[in-house]
Amino acid sequence: MQIGIIGLGRMGGNIAVRLTRHGHDVVLYDRSADVVEKTHDRAEAGHAVKADSVADLVSKITAARKIVWVMLPAGEITEAAVQELAGLLGRDDIVIDGGNTYYKDDIRRAHQLAEKGIHYVDVGTSGGVWGLERGYCMMYGGTKDATDHIDPILKALAPGKGDVERTSGRDRAGLDPRAEEGYLHCGPAGSGHFVKMVHNGIEYGMMQAFAEGFDVMKSKNSETLPADQRFDLNMADIAEVWRRGSVVASWLLDLTADAMAKSESLGEFSGQVADSGEGRWTIEAAIEENVPVPVMTAALFTRFRSRTGNNYAEKVLSAMRFGFGGHVEKK
Repeated sequence: MQIGIIGLGRMGGNIAVRLTRHGHDVVLYDRSADVVEKTHDRAEAGHAVKADSVADLVSKITAARKIVWVMLPAGEITEAAVQELAGLLGRDDIVIDGGNTYYKDDIRRAHQLAEKGIHYVDVGTSGGVWGLERGYCMMYGGTKDATDHIDPILKALAPGKGDVERTSGRDRAGLDPRAEEGYLHCGPAGSGHFVKMVHNGIEYGMMQAFAEGFDVMKSKNSETLPADQRFDLNMADIAEVWRRGSVVASWLLDLTADAMAKSESLGEFSGQVADSGEGRWTIEAAIEENVPVPVMTAALFTRFRSRTGNNYAEKVLSAMRFGFGGHVEKK
């Protein structure tokens, strides 16, 4: 298939390259011509075309049904791109937002584009800077017509079954087989980003639990404790042993172990931990639904506090964010 991609940053560029590796044709645009050039150079020969504007990108998509994937930061820049595409695309064309857009904005945009006969698909995309090789876990919302049409694109980006042990009971009627491939049609427009939003809220809580646990262990050698209760524990070795058969083994722990193996003190990280919005939105949704989410709320507030003074726990959080998403929070 042929698809245009707007925004070739850490994830957008890798998405474009992965698609060309699976035989799809991409039209590339980014506001930085240098980034376009570099992405084009990484793409499989003969499967990528450069564009110098959004309008140029649309004009170079020759498929009867144009597909454009927007991979930009949530907010005004994505809104502007979608509105520009609304004036350039035609009936039955498809706009995909693969960023971390607020799901209520997706619902509004889907209604707006539907008036022009244009389909809108929101794709919550998880995989960070590792997605090029590992594939991307995707949760998406939109009409069945549009999502069925772009299925070959999503299948190419997804990790596939790989060597993950199959969950018992998956043969039960009503379960979507695509979930085992790493991508899932969640429902109408907005539902994909809603599920990804909650995913990120959970991620906040998981990261916070790891960070606090390592902080407790790091502080066990404190001079405030009786001498016989002080332990000089090696954080890098503990992270590594937990990776091997522990019930808390996970990719987040893998990233933590990797960072600590390089520098147990994590001194290169400031510990001033950013939040990209999804944690806040998850808590807002919980308030609307009268659902208590104390762990995620505490994790978000801890990120706020980290910007006014931090400890080892926040450095662990920074190391994990850098590991999975390339988020730079170094000194």
